[in-house]
Amino acid sequence: MDEPSPIDESIARADIPLAREPFMRSLLGQLVSTLEMVVGVEEASGFMSVVGQKLGDEINHDYRLALRTASLSRSQVADVLVDLKRRIAGDFYVIEQSDEKIVLGNRACPFGEKVLSRPSMCMITSNVFGSIAAENLGYARVKLEETIAEGCGACRIVIHLEPELESDAPDGREYFKG
Repeated sequence: MDEPSPIDESIARADIPLAREPFMRSLLGQLVSTLEMVVGVEEASGFMSVVGQKLGDEINHDYRLALRTASLSRSQVADVLVDLKRRIAGDFYVIEQSDEKIVLGNRACPFGEKVLSRPSMCMITSNVFGSIAAENLGYARVKLEETIAEGCGACRIVIHLEPELESDAPDGREYFKG
């Protein structure tokens, strides 16, 4: 087998802002931009929802396994949502928590500047949060009240834990157990 030839030292030492994490964020950002441009924001959001659902199921499984529990409590769900975003460089925190809802804030998007003007990327967060909450608590309705993607300085996400009875068309996206 041939030895790989070394690359030119000036190329290897060139000050190029290219590393795995920024590259992956750029890749995802470009993929989402292309998807939004080709099929529209609504359809792109649908595709991103499927990705978020699958990620949510996987993450939920991992936390349950690590915590050795068949189901997470409401306070554990809130802590898991904050922790999972912390692990991927988000800055989420609990604003409010009750039997009816969990309200989260966020000061830093894990996707960095690549999320700006790409609201369909927020469907990943909505679906991850919604699927984890619903699988453990029976029901969730996630409302993205403010998002960095839409130009807000921070995110505000409300996860309702009980169905809204008085409205035929509740705000947000609904998630159900199973």
